[in-house]
Amino acid sequence: MRLGEVVVDVTPLRSGRDFRLVFATQAISMLGTHLTSVAASLQIYELTGSSVQVGLMSAVLGMSLLVGLVTGGLLADRVDRRRVVLVTRSVTAVVVTGLAVNAALPDPREWFVFVAAVLAGGTSGLGGPAMMAATPTLVAPGQLAAAGALLTLTAQLGGMVGPSLAGVIAAGPGLAWCFAIDAAIYVVGLALLAPLPKMPPAAGAEGQHPLKAMAEGLRFLRGNQVVAGLLLIDVCAVVFAMPYALFPELGTEHFGGGPSTVGLLYTAPAVGSFFGALTSGWTGRVHHTGRALIGAVAVWGVAITCFGLSPSLWLALAFLALAGLGDTASEILRRALLQHYTPDRLQGRVGSLWLAQATAGPSVGNLEAGLVARALGSSAGAVVLGGAVCLAGVATVALAVPGLRRATLHGPPDRQQDADAPAQPSKTAD
Repeated sequence: MRLGEVVVDVTPLRSGRDFRLVFATQAISMLGTHLTSVAASLQIYELTGSSVQVGLMSAVLGMSLLVGLVTGGLLADRVDRRRVVLVTRSVTAVVVTGLAVNAALPDPREWFVFVAAVLAGGTSGLGGPAMMAATPTLVAPGQLAAAGALLTLTAQLGGMVGPSLAGVIAAGPGLAWCFAIDAAIYVVGLALLAPLPKMPPAAGAEGQHPLKAMAEGLRFLRGNQVVAGLLLIDVCAVVFAMPYALFPELGTEHFGGGPSTVGLLYTAPAVGSFFGALTSGWTGRVHHTGRALIGAVAVWGVAITCFGLSPSLWLALAFLALAGLGDTASEILRRALLQHYTPDRLQGRVGSLWLAQATAGPSVGNLEAGLVARALGSSAGAVVLGGAVCLAGVATVALAVPGLRRATLHGPPDRQQDADAPAQPSKTAD
């Protein structure tokens, strides 16, 4: 295999201005998101001294995201997607500004962080499906995997730089600066996205009853083995093997460090993910896409298990980087398969389910990790147990869903797998 077939494919960036604007916005937004995420976790841990409270905040964020995503999926298929993105991002900028003000107070309010998590999660959920559903309209049908890899690259670049930067800023100028920088990034992002063209819904979508619209999306999910399978297999990773809520405790107590050590733990998966995105050229060329996805999720489970068993910080960071590598491959393949097998009229609703398990799912997993760590009396033990359960779940899904094993990005989707959905050609078919 030649080097050009391995490195990330940048064709979508050369093809049009609109995708370049989305790419640039995502690149800076991911940096700000990680600044806020790490700062909020550190603030809650400083105020309460409890990993369970950190996990609870993640769960509150996840539940509000879930509600927002369900509603946002309907909006993305019924309202101009550009307008949804701009409005929701404006509201989130105001919320993050409030977090900066709260953190600057002599006595920061714990309750306000939880309230802000609800507001930020809800508005982000409303806008997420619209942004995701817009991607297939901005790139050529054959560039879905490449576009997904590029967007993943922005996420991992932000994740690689953001957590460590958050640790440095928290230990220096203070947590309030993390939130303030993120708020400023939202303003810049709004300016970048403003020139995007209008993205109106398909004809007739506005008149469909919301309950019927959601039922149509659920029928499609129930009848399509590929889409249902890729959602199920990711649940194994994000719910059972998500150790992020334990990082403050592991960094400060298990590894004997401080905020900088915690930042390294958050950064390590992003380093592996960034490398995985840089070498993602194979994802659009591999023929057995479904099998490759199953293998990528299994890599995450093995790496997380080994991370929990690691006796030293540097070995732990290496396994977290390996976990990030598997996670990136999984994300790229899942996104491309979902958009390939989903008709355009359902992109918002089905995409909202994908985003729900990609964002709200880890929040549930973080709460679960905190509770298991308390029950076992060992955060490292909770990580090992979660990794083992993840691997068992991956094996179960792989055996129970043959359609996922046969899935491929090459050729049109198999419409026999979504017989319950109206038969329309997918706009995302290669």
